[in-house]
Amino acid sequence: MKAEKYFKNMTGVAKKYEVMRAFFKEKMTAEEVAIKFGYTVNTVYSLTKQFRKQLQKDPRKDPFFKEEKKGRPYKKERSGLKLLIVSLRKKNLSVPDIKAIIDTQPSLNASESYIDYVLKQEGFLRLPRRAQKDRGLKELPEKQIEAEKSRALDFIPERFSSSDIGVLCFLPILKKYGIEKAIQETKYPYTKIINKKASILSFLALKLSNIRRYTKDNLWCMDRGQGLFAGLNVLPKAAWFTSYSSRVTRDMNLTFLKKMHEIWKKEGFLGDTTNLDFTTIPYWGENAHLENNWSGKRNKALASMSAILAQDSDSGIISYSDTNVMHKNQKDIVLEFLDFYKDEGSQKIDYLVFDSKFTCYQNLERLDKDGIKFLTIRRRGKNIVEKLNNISPKKYKKIRVDCAGNKKRTLKVLDEIITLKGYAKDIRQIAITGHGKIKPALIITNDFDEKTEIIIRKYTRRWLVEKGISEQIEFFHLNRVSSSMVIKVDFDLTMSITAHNIYRLFAKQLNRYQNFSDQTIYEDFIKNSGEVVISENTVQVFLKKKRSLPKILSVLTNFSEMQYPLLDNKKLLFLGASST
Repeated sequence: MKAEKYFKNMTGVAKKYEVMRAFFKEKMTAEEVAIKFGYTVNTVYSLTKQFRKQLQKDPRKDPFFKEEKKGRPYKKERSGLKLLIVSLRKKNLSVPDIKAIIDTQPSLNASESYIDYVLKQEGFLRLPRRAQKDRGLKELPEKQIEAEKSRALDFIPERFSSSDIGVLCFLPILKKYGIEKAIQETKYPYTKIINKKASILSFLALKLSNIRRYTKDNLWCMDRGQGLFAGLNVLPKAAWFTSYSSRVTRDMNLTFLKKMHEIWKKEGFLGDTTNLDFTTIPYWGENAHLENNWSGKRNKALASMSAILAQDSDSGIISYSDTNVMHKNQKDIVLEFLDFYKDEGSQKIDYLVFDSKFTCYQNLERLDKDGIKFLTIRRRGKNIVEKLNNISPKKYKKIRVDCAGNKKRTLKVLDEIITLKGYAKDIRQIAITGHGKIKPALIITNDFDEKTEIIIRKYTRRWLVEKGISEQIEFFHLNRVSSSMVIKVDFDLTMSITAHNIYRLFAKQLNRYQNFSDQTIYEDFIKNSGEVVISENTVQVFLKKKRSLPKILSVLTNFSEMQYPLLDNKKLLFLGASST
C-alpha cells in the first residue's frame, strides 16, 4: 500500500487522532470537522468528550500512540518453577505426573514440552517403564466379568435382553430360502460342542451385525441375541474363530458356493447376464509371498490379494468368488468361472460383462466358440483415438439411452464391424461420445443382433458389481484383515458375499426399499435392541421402538407360522416393545 493512500483512507485510531488535531490544534468548528471526515456533529462532540476524559484519567498515558520498548520482551523469572520440576523428578515422577501437579498450583503454568526441556537441561535421563506401585500410584484390583463358554442353547423358558437383537430378523430369510439346509450339507468343519450350522451362523452373525473389529470381542461375546441367531447361548470368543478358519479349505468354500448357487437358480435370481470384476484386498502382515495389485480405494498399488466377484445384474446376488487370483493366471479366471457353471448342470450363461483388463483377446475367441456372448471395453491407444477423431461427425448416430430414475440421455455412437489382433473373427465395436469423457468409449462384443441402445445399457449396469464391491469393503470390512483375529481371506470373502446376499433377499421383502444398500438396510431396519422371551412353543422377540419398526413387523408377520429346527422347532414371533 502507498503512503498517500494510507493517509487518504485512514480508519480507526489514526482517523480519530486527525479529528482531535483539527478540532483542538487547527481550531476548526465541529461542523467543519464533521464535513471533512464524514462524521455527524454529535459524533465529533462525543469524541472530544471522550478524549478529555482519557487525558484527565491518566495524563502520562497517550490515548493514541503507544511507545515501543526496545530490547527483548520481558520474560517472567521461572527459577522457582525449575526447582519444583527438578524436585518432583527426584521423586521418580514422569513428565505427565509433574504437569498434573503443577496444574494444581494457580500461580504456576508449564507445558509438557517445557518440563521435558528443563529435565534434559538438568541432565535427567528418560524414565523406564514402571508398574503403578513404582510410580507411587495405588494399584486397583482388576475385576473382569467372565463370559460364558459357548454351548448349544437348551431353550428352557427364560427372558433376557440384547443390545443387537435385530440380527434375528434374518432367521426367516435363512429358513425360507433353505440357506440353513445348504450350510448343513457343506463340508465345513465342526466340533462336539458347536455343530456345523452354529459355526457358520456365528461368522454370519458378526458380518450381518456390522462388527467392525473382530478382536473387540467384549462387544459381542456376551450378547445373548447374537448367540441365539446361531442357536447358542453366546457366540464363541475370538480365538475360536481363528482356530476354526484355519481348518477351512478352498474346496469347502467352493462346495458352499455351489449349494448357494443351486438356491439362486431355483428361486430365479440368476438371469442371463453376469457381471465380473476384480477387487483388491490389502494385506498388512509379512507380504513377501504376495504380489502388488492396484487398489482403487487407496489409489496406489500395494501388497494384496486379488479376488474375483461375479454378480447378477438384475438381482444383485453375488454367486461366485475366488481369492486365488495371481498375475500369471488372471487372464484365465473367466474360464475357471465357466467351469464352475458347467459343474452346475443346466444353467447357461448368455452374457458375460467385464472390464478391458479382465482377459485377453484369445480367451474372447474361446468364449465365442462356447456360444457365450461377451461385452467388454476396448483399451484406447493413441492410434485408435486419433483414427476416431479423423472420422467425420456425420457418420455418428444420435441415440437415446435409458438412465436411472426413468430418465434418458442422448449419446453419439459409431456402430461398426472391425477385426482385432488375436481374435480370428469379426467383432462389433461401438464408439460412444457425449458421455462426459474427453476420449470416446469403445465397447466390443460378439453380439451382432442386439440394438445399440440395449448393448450400451447392458454394459453400464456392470457398474452395479463395482457398487457391490464397494459395499463389501465398507460394510463387511474386507479391507480390515489386519485384525489379530486371523481369518483366512477366501473364507472371509465367502462369508461376506453370503451376508450380502442375505441382505439382498431381506430387501426384496421390503416394498419400495429393494434397491437400498446393505448399510442403509442395517441402519434403518436391523440395528435395534430389545428382549427375548423363550417359552414352551415360541421365541418372542420384542424390538424397541423405531421409526421403521411398523414396516419390519408387518413383513415378519408373514413368517409367524414357521418352525425353526435351529430354535428347537419353536415359532419365532416379532413384536414391538413398549420402550425406546
